[in-house]
Amino acid sequence: MRDITRRGLLGAGAGAAAAIGLAACKGGDGDGPAPAGKGQGTERPGKGGTPAPTAEAKPIGDGSTADTGKQPNQPDKPVPLQPGEAPPQFVIFSWDGAGEVGNGLFPRFLKLAEEHEAAMTFFLSGLYLLPESKKNLYKPPNNRVGASDIGYLTDEHIKQTLQYVRQAWLEGHEIGTHFNGHFCTGSGSVAKWTPAQWESEIDQAVKFVTQWKTNTGWSDLDPLPFDYSKELVGGRTPCLLGQDNLLPVAKKLGWRYDASSPGGRQMWPVKRGGVWDLPLQQVPFPGRGFEVLSMDYNMLANQSKNSTKGPTARYPEWKKQATGAYIKGFQRAHSTNRAPFYVGNHFEQWNGGIYMDAVEEAIKHIAGTKDTRLVSFRQYVDWLDVQDPQVLAKLRTLEVGQKPAGGWQGFLTPGSKTAPPTPPAS
Repeated sequence: MRDITRRGLLGAGAGAAAAIGLAACKGGDGDGPAPAGKGQGTERPGKGGTPAPTAEAKPIGDGSTADTGKQPNQPDKPVPLQPGEAPPQFVIFSWDGAGEVGNGLFPRFLKLAEEHEAAMTFFLSGLYLLPESKKNLYKPPNNRVGASDIGYLTDEHIKQTLQYVRQAWLEGHEIGTHFNGHFCTGSGSVAKWTPAQWESEIDQAVKFVTQWKTNTGWSDLDPLPFDYSKELVGGRTPCLLGQDNLLPVAKKLGWRYDASSPGGRQMWPVKRGGVWDLPLQQVPFPGRGFEVLSMDYNMLANQSKNSTKGPTARYPEWKKQATGAYIKGFQRAHSTNRAPFYVGNHFEQWNGGIYMDAVEEAIKHIAGTKDTRLVSFRQYVDWLDVQDPQVLAKLRTLEVGQKPAGGWQGFLTPGSKTAPPTPPAS
């Protein structure tokens, strides 16, 4: 049995867990450790454009990034729901860390997304573009200079990460941030950071992304094809900690959402401090009497406890359970209140890679379902921001698993006399 350690996660399958520190997420109920716990028409976030030619790029700063114009492969401009129109079922798959460490998971899920016309959000850790030889450039709040609770990547893996982040953006995905050092415990934990310290952390994360050519000396590689000052509109904190002090900074920086809140429920979202609060959610956990947070780490925490290599004989059972949790969470929302469904992951190979397989099976099951859109967080808030606030307020009256009585036609038609929503499904 291999125990999870704060530094040792890099060893979980050829460095596969480089995107996470100990206790990646919190939330949930039950008996585990920190248990996990388009408005109209048919537009989809698929292939709607062509990559911007490098020759047209306008270098920014040292040329690590470039303005290549409008992002390709975006859905049609969102429009408000029409009276009586059912809301789409939005599903957002997101990845914390988003570093490629030689296990092929980043390209695997880019290919899967392309096959199913899905857009995703990749929360890039800034340190994944900083060579370890330059780690003293990182000054984490309340920690020693250069410290990190996730490992620095090798030069080759930094190059691969650059390659796939570039590809991801050109294929229509969003690049957010997972900040830098992933400090979850002790006096330096992100849970204790002040707004000023969060601002410093974000400033450093942006610099590592926008100055990687200076920091690596690699002048022969293509720039990342986006202006990160415009691209970065949201993130997810390490271990889902510290959101309260992050939000004022997020608002100040013009961020549009934050995905750091733990233990959310499958309901329509609200804004906190002027920023959309899009938390990971509690979803049914097959065979258990409690719900689990919609993230791979929280599945693991309730299966193999603190080990990334549990008994191999249980892998088929655990894979089926994890797949079922994602699918049941989706089905509950799709068949009732149509609340958006958020899933968080890491590029990891815990317990033989069963959680990656579970995510793949869930995507294949969800893709193509009627009225369903697999989008990025940014695309989702684009949709939210054009909706009638009164319509969104009414959607928020629907509880988890609660259908609108009489159907969507009556529920979302202004002035209609409808019965109260039906009780939540048991």
